[in-house]
Amino acid sequence: MKNLQFNFLTLFVLLLFMLIFSHPSSTQAQEVENEKEFDYARGSKMGPERWGEIKEEWRLCSNGTMQSPIDMSSQRVKMVVNSNKLYRNYKPCNSTVNNRGHDIMLQWEGDAGSIRINDTEYALRQAHWHSPSEHTINGKRYDMELHMVHVSRDDKIAVIAVLYNVGPPDHFLSKLAINITSIIDQKGEHGHSGIIDPREIQMSSRRYYRYIGSLTVPPCTEQVVWTISKKVRTVSVAQVRLLREAVHDYAESNARPVQADNQRDVRFYGPP
Repeated sequence: MKNLQFNFLTLFVLLLFMLIFSHPSSTQAQEVENEKEFDYARGSKMGPERWGEIKEEWRLCSNGTMQSPIDMSSQRVKMVVNSNKLYRNYKPCNSTVNNRGHDIMLQWEGDAGSIRINDTEYALRQAHWHSPSEHTINGKRYDMELHMVHVSRDDKIAVIAVLYNVGPPDHFLSKLAINITSIIDQKGEHGHSGIIDPREIQMSSRRYYRYIGSLTVPPCTEQVVWTISKKVRTVSVAQVRLLREAVHDYAESNARPVQADNQRDVRFYGPP
């Protein structure tokens, strides 16, 4: 009887172990919450070229074959005639501004809505900014890039990116300026934002690029569905400077270098 109980207990522990560790959790798959363990300095021991060596779970940053960002060259982009808009169903939701170490992240704390791609629904989780842009178009790098990160129920990731050139201030960032500034004044990592409506982020829903890539920060998880809005928006010099100064990392930029495309398909969707 004791042997039977022992065998049952052993089997239970083994099944529990397999359940926990057989699939990566969403926290492992998604971007790191604290970015102080790496930096963006070229040649640094913690720079982009060495991210894959810092932690075993970050190894894809070095040896992945579907890494982001990439350059979207007109010679490689395949045109796809599509009269349907990118499906977005966002809604106002409570959120918090976080200082992750190298960027400012706006994190929605409830149901902020979702997008749908190929019958899969991805819930909006957070948004953050990179300057200059990480993705390039025909070799051109823009002044800033916004990433809106979405996650499905089975932990698949989809990111919508918006590119910006310096010009008139961005309306959405103008509304967040007070919250971002408060992080600087208080030298804290978190600032309360209240209700933020993601529908106020302007982007093109009819014309966009799409390809399969990765997160652009550790752990560099692959199989991320990227959608890059074709229309380039504007942001003021002061807004770009505010986002860089707020993180206190003394870095001039927080953009990962362009990665090898490895002959991946890049498609451009637009109406006839």
